[in-house]
Amino acid sequence: MAKLNAELVAAFNRLANLLEIKGENPFKIRAYRNAARTIEGLGRSVEEMVRAGEDLTQLPGIGKDLAQKIKDFVETGRIEKLEELEREIPAPLLELLSVEGLGPKRIRVLYENLGIKDLDQLRDAAQSGAIEKLPGFGPKIVETILKGTRLAKKEGRRFKWAVAEEYVEDLLQYLNEAQGVEVIEVAGSFRRKKETVGDLDVLVVSEDWELVTDHFVRYPHVKEVISKGKTRSTVILTPGIQVDLRSVPRQCYGAALAYFTGSKAHNIAIRTMGVKLGLKINEYGVFRGDERIGGEEELDVYKAVGLPFIEPELRENSGEIEAAQAGRLPNLICLGDVRGDLHCHSHYTDGKDTIWAIATAAKALGYEYIAITDHSKRLTVTKGLDEKRLREQMEEIDQLNERLDGITILKSIEVDILEDGSLDLPDEVLGELDLVVGSIHHKFKLSEEAQTARVLKAMDNPHFTILGHPTGRLIGQREPYKINVQKVLEGAKERGCFLELNAQPDRLDLNDVNLRLAKEIGVKIAISTDSHSIGTLAYMRYGVNQARRGWIEKGDCINTRSLPELKQLLKR
Repeated sequence: MAKLNAELVAAFNRLANLLEIKGENPFKIRAYRNAARTIEGLGRSVEEMVRAGEDLTQLPGIGKDLAQKIKDFVETGRIEKLEELEREIPAPLLELLSVEGLGPKRIRVLYENLGIKDLDQLRDAAQSGAIEKLPGFGPKIVETILKGTRLAKKEGRRFKWAVAEEYVEDLLQYLNEAQGVEVIEVAGSFRRKKETVGDLDVLVVSEDWELVTDHFVRYPHVKEVISKGKTRSTVILTPGIQVDLRSVPRQCYGAALAYFTGSKAHNIAIRTMGVKLGLKINEYGVFRGDERIGGEEELDVYKAVGLPFIEPELRENSGEIEAAQAGRLPNLICLGDVRGDLHCHSHYTDGKDTIWAIATAAKALGYEYIAITDHSKRLTVTKGLDEKRLREQMEEIDQLNERLDGITILKSIEVDILEDGSLDLPDEVLGELDLVVGSIHHKFKLSEEAQTARVLKAMDNPHFTILGHPTGRLIGQREPYKINVQKVLEGAKERGCFLELNAQPDRLDLNDVNLRLAKEIGVKIAISTDSHSIGTLAYMRYGVNQARRGWIEKGDCINTRSLPELKQLLKR
């Protein structure tokens, strides 16, 4: 998604949240949320559409008023209604939306009755018992809120990798326009593809640092210039991301890139190896005594201590150095290895697009197959499919497959795993599908023993194929439900099932630790987007990033297979 699209999505969602906190017309609120979803699912830049004079009212859910707001935002970077609400409502109130158990309506109740405006006040009121006295806030909700405040505090001012990426791409394009830039790279946790990113460290090799740094501080999305120095300049971007731009001499570039990429623990381990060999390794190069013997290329650092290049995603000092010494580094999966997506929602339930549109978009991505996995009947809020509607969808898919060339639509469902471990649809219809994704969407608060038993029983069903978003977490918003991941993986191995790596940037579920555990146990994964629009099929790259952090190789993933190979794997 283009950066300006992302900013507009954030602005419309923020506007909707402020209106809901204020208790405004629910139809207006819904209109802004729908507009945000429409823009998020676009496969092209809104800015380009406005500049080309296209009629924005042709987009789903965009009327004249919203079209005008989009144009205003493209031309000025502002939405007058949003600024008006921001002057009226305390800004920290929106931080409360990151707390599990709180939506805009409950936040309004807390604000109006207890004057709660930020996370600290929320935590204090929950601990004192004041919240529990309010109508609609019982002990369980208060307990959830307390846990949510701790999680929000722990995350601090970190940004999901996908959010940071939007700014990185635009910033790098902007910086490359500066005269004299030779090399430019973002290091740090962003380069290691961590789920969340704090500050951005940008390294630049340039003939004229002064020209580059002058250009840098004029970047249109700079909110505040913190410093402007001879070798380093620091700014804060509009969403609050800090960017440090560092000038690096060409002969030091590789060593600096390794140093600022990290992790700290990985760097210490490499430097310690260097010391044992009589070397000094730092951001300026590799030295024997006072003589620089390497550092222009990043590989110089690893060669100096007798190691092959270690991919940035692996650099956490969690076994990668030992694997490199033993010649056992994984050949990490790449986006180009993926041949299909096994979790997509259509307009039959809560998706935006027709099955035909999804298949056409998937084909344009070079995919060989796409699975339509709409929700099952229990999720009434999404118009979940009962047996009759699922059969109608299966019939449509058969007809579309006769017309399509170069891609196959797989018949599937995201079936709810009920509390007792049974599945939400009968075996007769599940047995007619190509695959079944089973997911938990309710009863998150079960004990670890009960939740684990629930999933294992679901896997006992002979039609169960893939466990969707296996731990249920939402990054920075909801902790994983209590579940014994190792037992689930061992159960999947015994039963011939697979686990999903959900590529939604809010989920990235499984995490890197559990992915390595899956690999060790021998359970293959499916990297899937859980897409609800054709634009979000592009989320696959976030899943591949996460897979690489989990040491996943092409052979560890089922949707890197050709269609005949995949169908063979799907047979239990």
